[in-house]
Amino acid sequence: MANPQLTKEQRIQLFAPLFKHVQAELLALSGGDARLMWALRRKLAKELGYLERSTPMARNKLKAYMWAKQRGKCALCGEPMEQKGSELDRTEAYLGYVESNVRLIHHECHIKDQARKHYA
Repeated sequence: MANPQLTKEQRIQLFAPLFKHVQAELLALSGGDARLMWALRRKLAKELGYLERSTPMARNKLKAYMWAKQRGKCALCGEPMEQKGSELDRTEAYLGYVESNVRLIHHECHIKDQARKHYA
């Protein structure tokens, strides 16, 4: 299933004012200091990424759990796989990296599955 996207109206009515507010806050907080502005933007981008994908530590813990749960086998092809190099695949991206929404698969199986879905 395709990931949810904002409608044109949502982009205009919801996102545009939010983004304008965030830009104004960044400018106010940085006080015109370009280095501080850069650092604030970078930190904000990183934290927003964590809201969507969770932290690397949380994903690594989930990956280890799923590897054990699946007994070291790929959820797609059923063949044995190393934990290192395997990938967590979300069923629905917007639901995040939680046990009920992921499976652990070979990198190669992930590429094939993405191509089959016309994502890649």
